[in-house]
Amino acid sequence: MTTLFALLTEYGALGVFLVVLLVQLGLPIPVLPLLLLMGSLAMADPQLGLAALLLAIVASLLGDFVWYSAGRRYGHRILHLLCRISLSPDSCVRQSETNFNRWGVATLVISKFIPGLATLAPPLAGALGLRRSSFFIFSTAGAALWAGTWLVVGAIFYKQINIVLVTMTQFGKIAIFVIFLLLITYVIFRWWQRYRIKRFALQTRITPKELAELLNQEQLPLIFDARSSLVKSLDLARITGARALDPKALAETITDIPFDQVMVIYCSCPNDASAVQVARELKRRGYTQVKSLYGGIDAWRAEGFSVEYYESHEHQMGHLLNQDTL
Repeated sequence: MTTLFALLTEYGALGVFLVVLLVQLGLPIPVLPLLLLMGSLAMADPQLGLAALLLAIVASLLGDFVWYSAGRRYGHRILHLLCRISLSPDSCVRQSETNFNRWGVATLVISKFIPGLATLAPPLAGALGLRRSSFFIFSTAGAALWAGTWLVVGAIFYKQINIVLVTMTQFGKIAIFVIFLLLITYVIFRWWQRYRIKRFALQTRITPKELAELLNQEQLPLIFDARSSLVKSLDLARITGARALDPKALAETITDIPFDQVMVIYCSCPNDASAVQVARELKRRGYTQVKSLYGGIDAWRAEGFSVEYYESHEHQMGHLLNQDTL
């Protein structure tokens, strides 16, 4: 036990820097226990706590700036990449867009407290063209608030944390095995969720060519644009005849639609996640002819099919981010 405390006292702050950097770059490493532990050690050595805080902020900024720069260069595509490697790809882009739509640039301040958003907020800010100066200000504030909060919590509960460390030391390999087992169980559960959603998507999807054929038939399908309002503000194009749809206001959108009406839902997200989620909910409500467009509006345009544009749509991000062009 003494050896453990000696190692943490000597190398703990450096460990915080390394772990926080890797976490911000996207690796699923548990950083919270380390911050709590460093906070408890800061009760005996305040300089250690200050060093851990400063290094956590620097590491967070470095990781965030990598993704921010990628977002500025590659735009929305970088979000697709991040969500494809995420354990929760089916909602992460949509949730990030919704948060930015609600809180604007302040999302960078609170993002690290929200699972999944911490990695997605910086590239989304870059894709939306947030000024570098604003990015650094809000990202620094967010890193300081996040790291400082957990270090303070660790300092407050330092006695309880020391008890946990002693207990883990006593149980040794058993404690490590239990933690490892819980982590594996979580990953398997998330994988199973992904599998079920993917299986449903395969059963209900329709290709752009198949949709084009349906549009030439006598009974036309209803087409719904399930992209977030943020994405619509960046891309005003829509499939000709499509209706805007807010998944959170689904009941109002589908009022008086027959249960056997053919409906096609599309988005522009990884694995058609938003479209698939809406299709699943409509199926659950009893609608039998619901399809999700494979590849979304991007695949539709790639095939050369027609689009039209929303007549008026507030460009929300210019207001939310208060940005200028760099």
